[in-house]
Amino acid sequence: MARSGRRRKGEGAIVERIAGWSIRHRALAIGGWLALVVVAVLGSALVSGPGADTDDPRESGVVKRVLNAQKNYEPILENVLIQPLDGGGGKFLDNPALVEAADDLVAEINKTPGAVTGLRTPMNPGTERQISADGRSGLVTFFVAGPNEQMTPHFDAVVKAVDTVAERHKDVRVVQAGDVSLSRAVDDAIKEDFAGAETTSLPLTLVILLVVFGALVAASIPLLLAATTVAGTFGLLAVLERWVAVNSAVTSMILLIGVAVSVDYSLFYLRREREERAAGRGVAESLHIASRTSGHVVAVSGLTVIVCVCGLLLSGLDVFRGLTLGTALVVGLAMLASVTVLPALLATLGHRVDKGRIPWLGKRRTTVVESRGWQRLARAVVRRPKVWGGAAVLVLLVMAIPMTDMRLQDAAVVNSLPRSAPTVDAAIRMQESFPGAPTPARVAVWNKDGGRPDTPEVLDAVDKLRERIADSGGQLYGPVSTVRVDDVLVVRVPLAGTGTDEVSNDALETLREVALPETLGSVDGVGFAVGGRTAFAEDFKEQLSGRAGVVVGFVLLLALALLLVVFRSVAIPLVSIALNLLSMGAAYGVLTWVFQDGAFHSLLGFTPYGGVAGWLPLFMFVVLFGLSMDYHIFILSRIRERRLAGAGPREAVVGGIAASAGVVTSAAVIMTAVFSVFITLSAIENKMMGVGMAVAILIDATLVRGVLLPAAVALLGERAWTLPRWLEWLPGKGERPEPVPAPSAVRPAPHAAGSPEHAHID
Repeated sequence: MARSGRRRKGEGAIVERIAGWSIRHRALAIGGWLALVVVAVLGSALVSGPGADTDDPRESGVVKRVLNAQKNYEPILENVLIQPLDGGGGKFLDNPALVEAADDLVAEINKTPGAVTGLRTPMNPGTERQISADGRSGLVTFFVAGPNEQMTPHFDAVVKAVDTVAERHKDVRVVQAGDVSLSRAVDDAIKEDFAGAETTSLPLTLVILLVVFGALVAASIPLLLAATTVAGTFGLLAVLERWVAVNSAVTSMILLIGVAVSVDYSLFYLRREREERAAGRGVAESLHIASRTSGHVVAVSGLTVIVCVCGLLLSGLDVFRGLTLGTALVVGLAMLASVTVLPALLATLGHRVDKGRIPWLGKRRTTVVESRGWQRLARAVVRRPKVWGGAAVLVLLVMAIPMTDMRLQDAAVVNSLPRSAPTVDAAIRMQESFPGAPTPARVAVWNKDGGRPDTPEVLDAVDKLRERIADSGGQLYGPVSTVRVDDVLVVRVPLAGTGTDEVSNDALETLREVALPETLGSVDGVGFAVGGRTAFAEDFKEQLSGRAGVVVGFVLLLALALLLVVFRSVAIPLVSIALNLLSMGAAYGVLTWVFQDGAFHSLLGFTPYGGVAGWLPLFMFVVLFGLSMDYHIFILSRIRERRLAGAGPREAVVGGIAASAGVVTSAAVIMTAVFSVFITLSAIENKMMGVGMAVAILIDATLVRGVLLPAAVALLGERAWTLPRWLEWLPGKGERPEPVPAPSAVRPAPHAAGSPEHAHID
């Protein structure tokens, strides 16, 4: 075996040289990392100014750009529902308690002069549509007035007025839902979810790491790197937000992805180093072997994740830019920490890394690093690969069956958040009494030649639109409100349905394709476009559907090219891609069964709305395709090590699976646990992501890693590691890693401090 101090060619050489530098300059490596994190965090506090804004897709984007070009903000439309608590009480105007509450609300709002404009109540002549179809509920609507700097104080005054009236009239339901109140409900839920994820994921990870390593110091190292990686990422993102918009919902995703990959990468490296020490090698030699093997796997896996997630940029959706940037940053920093800071820390600690043993875990010592359970399974699989592989494929295909009926449909706010949120409950009740009122479509109208849009011709067309709505057969509703924002007229049209279901989409199509062309379309020189929550969700889905093939093709081709270079084999990349697609198909099937069909909805705490979030399948594909390569590359590297050390094709498979079982299983348990935190969050989209990601990782770490991968490699035999002559030009020709004897074959040293291998999860 080559000595640790000798420079060697091969695929792990670069990573090993970087790790070697870090080991020789420990203080500089550790101090430099901490300095980077501190600078990133301080930079986020020092850099100020408005952040970048995302552009909506298609026609929704036209509305946003037109309104953003105006000097003043679009006024906020808010609604207050007034109805009997018991649902009875007769007609609204005949119920003194309801009328008194409405009058009291108007009086309370008027205590802040100029706070609202366009106030409509059920009592005003000509506002009969402010009363529900059954006559029992009333709707007070108004725009929160400007100027821009006064909109927030005016909104807060309105909220206070509604709360005051609701407190005074406890026998009447007085609740608010509208543009900002619903947005605030979402933002508050995201903040609470983020705080909950932060406080849950790190302690949960620490507990699992304590079980894996049996020692407090060893378990703390991956968590320390994860915490500093996430902190550095958020610091850099806060600076880069000036140029790239980062959606508030992205932060929780970046947190959990950052924790998962940081711990995974640290685990690969740390377990290999401890494995080599348990086999009797010294600290320095163990670190060099770990850097050449696990360090190389970490570098390749990290690059694969970054390359895959960059495929989201090809979707043409601005909202994915922040997600791509955040994921690439957190994975890149995790990879950097694992190949630089981690070797320096381990070299500094030496055998002290095993300090702080947990009594009933730390006393368990073993020099056997191969999992006997996974070894027996792998041996059975390679003995009859067609039977075992065929059975596993059949199981995954059965799990994937529900995917064939998957309906991509984003959740409206009333479906996304639990009804226990007061604003969500208000919006649901308002939707039942006044369909479309909480989230109406927004029609932007402007003069193509410039100037005011509210010309007599345009106003006459709006009147005709009201008539057209009355004849829409219940697809479009009144009242239609209009407000001018500088040179743009905004017409709000309530739509049937929940906001994102098929009923709402059909109503949106009627508005876009029939009602508007017949009315505003007849006015020369006028431009118009439809935005709003329903329009955005539909435009987003259409844009994503149109570009999904490009994104998937990009990810598959780039992954194929990367794996070709890493393994200098055609069969291995094709098998890896095929197995990834199988496991993701099964995960999609479970996702559809649980959330679209409603399985376990009571246990998981959500109400199914008949679809799966439109952005989720593509996001899962891109992220999981990169993350799952961790396991494939790690296992295949261990198999190839055994093959180069002289083992036969099938024995190499058995040995590689058994040797990688402990670390891969531990990594999968941690990553599954981290992503399962999403299931506990309030928004249904987060629950979907948690279930989808956790199921995919579990499938990948069990059926794929334990059965399908060894079956495929066993069937391929020597063909798994050969490259056609016409591809000999690929990088790495003639460079092969020096074989590392299996640790189990090395006689362990006497029980020196730190040499025992502690309890671990198999």
